[in-house]
Amino acid sequence: MKSSKIAVVGGTGPQGKGLAYRFAAAGWPVVIGSRSAERAEEAALEVRRRAGDGAVVSAADNASAAADCPIILLVVPYNGHRELVSELAPTFAGKLVVSCVNPLGFDKSGAYGLDVEEGSAAEQLRDLVPDATVVAAFHHLSAINLWEHEGPLPEDVLVCGDDRSAKDEVARLAVAITGRPGIDGGALRVARQLEPLTAVLINVNRRYKTRSGLAVNGVVHDPRAA
Repeated sequence: MKSSKIAVVGGTGPQGKGLAYRFAAAGWPVVIGSRSAERAEEAALEVRRRAGDGAVVSAADNASAAADCPIILLVVPYNGHRELVSELAPTFAGKLVVSCVNPLGFDKSGAYGLDVEEGSAAEQLRDLVPDATVVAAFHHLSAINLWEHEGPLPEDVLVCGDDRSAKDEVARLAVAITGRPGIDGGALRVARQLEPLTAVLINVNRRYKTRSGLAVNGVVHDPRAA
């Protein structure tokens, strides 16, 4: 059993449940957060059943989930992001907060990245909660693959942030999903390119009827990082 609890704020959606399942199955204690404690409990039960015997998955409202955990995954729709983060800012302070938020729009031509005043959802989070350590990661993982694919996902997790040790910690978390550490993509400002790249994958999936992912060639992983 891993020692640090992970809160998944927004854990009742497909992406949040998929991430919660992967971490729970890998031995991390997970707390699923939601605006509705009842919905959080329903999602937690579903994740426990999927993760199997020994998985530790609990439920709480968003604030309580975040308060109980040193690591927080923020997996919420961009619509309402500023309001939610502002509301939870006192709870996020002093924590490692991983932004998995994709500011996306959709029209008849497909998915596209939205303009964000601060540059990205991750940077908006940093500006709203300057006392938190913000890292951007896990944006491009298919919710269906997270939930249904057996074994590690055959892709890479890109990680951006301004704190090297925090990025390394999040990169190690990626082992629970892909079987290898995440890849350092640069400073937090690179989230401006990282987040809307999800729109490209959505459009590829739509065109080719698949569930595509990203794999970075040429990176040699240090086995000790896993």
